[in-house]
Amino acid sequence: MVNIVKIGGNVIDNPEKLKSFLGEFSKIKGPKILIHGGGKIATKIAKDLGIETKMVEGRRITDEAMRDVVTMVYGGLVNKQIVARLQANHCNAIGLTGADGKSILAQKRPVKTIDYGFVGDILEINSSFIKSLLDAEIVPVFAPLTFDMNGDMLNTNADTQASAVATGLSSLFPTNLVYCFEKKGVLSDPENDDSVIRELNPANYESFKSQGVIYEGMIPKLDNAFAALRSGVSQVTICHADQLKMALETGNAGTKITL
Repeated sequence: MVNIVKIGGNVIDNPEKLKSFLGEFSKIKGPKILIHGGGKIATKIAKDLGIETKMVEGRRITDEAMRDVVTMVYGGLVNKQIVARLQANHCNAIGLTGADGKSILAQKRPVKTIDYGFVGDILEINSSFIKSLLDAEIVPVFAPLTFDMNGDMLNTNADTQASAVATGLSSLFPTNLVYCFEKKGVLSDPENDDSVIRELNPANYESFKSQGVIYEGMIPKLDNAFAALRSGVSQVTICHADQLKMALETGNAGTKITL
């Protein structure tokens, strides 16, 4: 079993919480992969550089200037800080973007009603390259960046990237995908962190959406989770970053996604 863990949300922005999470991640036995989001750091640095952040329905518009910022921040600052912390925890990690080893090939998102700019839709996972790292007992740590065959770096949703990597490897290994963030799972009441929906399947997911219980940013995460299961991923869980160990060892943490 390969554990593919995505860390995002406010955990990325909080050095102490991130340090604690990486300590737990380092203790996971066997082959594993970490995929991280960018948090709000890119927005802050863009502001410091006088670059405006443009968002549409919670999604970042990545023009050329913002593409340079996210490449520096996600692929440089955030990624290498995470790798350095993992090394301090005796976890031999390597920081990657999709361009490294041609590991995640994408295409620039076609313009429909909205031009998202340099945003990537994933085409292909180089599973054999990623497997070679796992076979060498090296832990890949992916920044939310891909590339296209025009040589452009592309900003890519980390949840989608995690789903795609887990799916791409599922033909070689059983894969377990865990999404970690600052909540205890998918909540029925956003104001009550203990209102965790313990299991989501396609039927009750549609019901919760129609009731407005699940909305906005949680929908793309769950769509990716269901897509991963339909494409061969063995297990998908959404949980608090502090519950990673429990989710992996007992399965009694967060929200379990099933078909």
